[in-house]
Amino acid sequence: MPNLWNDLNKITNMPSTITERKQVVKSINTKEKYLKIFPVAMFDESQQMIKRIFDVTLSLGLTVFVFSWLFPLIGIIIKLTSTGPVFFQQLRHGKDNVPFFCYKFRTMYINDQADTKQATKDDPRITWIGKFLRKSSMDELPQFLNVIKGEMSIVGPRPHAMPMNYKFSAEIDNFMFRHTVKPGITGLAQAKGFRGETKDFYDIYSRCKLDIFYVNNWSPMLDIKIIVWTVFSMLLDKGKAY
Repeated sequence: MPNLWNDLNKITNMPSTITERKQVVKSINTKEKYLKIFPVAMFDESQQMIKRIFDVTLSLGLTVFVFSWLFPLIGIIIKLTSTGPVFFQQLRHGKDNVPFFCYKFRTMYINDQADTKQATKDDPRITWIGKFLRKSSMDELPQFLNVIKGEMSIVGPRPHAMPMNYKFSAEIDNFMFRHTVKPGITGLAQAKGFRGETKDFYDIYSRCKLDIFYVNNWSPMLDIKIIVWTVFSMLLDKGKAY
């Protein structure tokens, strides 16, 4: 296990491939514009097949043996403790910048800022069961449905809310390079401990740096390592999820 952490430390210290820039406005709405601005570094057909088989096999197995009883239980608790739907759907950018609805368990009371304002520490919008779900990252489990639908992968760059993507892409060159692959339930940045609220430029810069490394260096073994690192990160550092 120490070797895994040594590998991750090497990744963290790699040379940067992204740069800060002044605030500018640019369009990233169309696939054509996006592909002209950013270099193409997509997985080949064999890589996509290997990744897809892994995603579907694990997701279906979890759905049948775990989520089939866990989701109804969580849903009942959510409905009994606050008014509103069990699931929260939010538009996020997927592969090739194509928007999709990302699924989560609803962890907040119904409010008008759910799509524009990040959750913060001691956020009054979060329900008591929502605090537990967010702390344990169980609120993300419905995204395995996105994986089965082919919109996400188990491992990949985490998708951000669309307004945040526009903001971050105006601050960091090559930010949307992350979208040359499917977004993931977890990613290299999350495995390194970058979870929850993006408080400052360093936070989003570091996430983007690790995401770009992942896109350029993907392998089945790297996905497995990231899953292991994510579990360790969740167990050892719970202070960033709220």
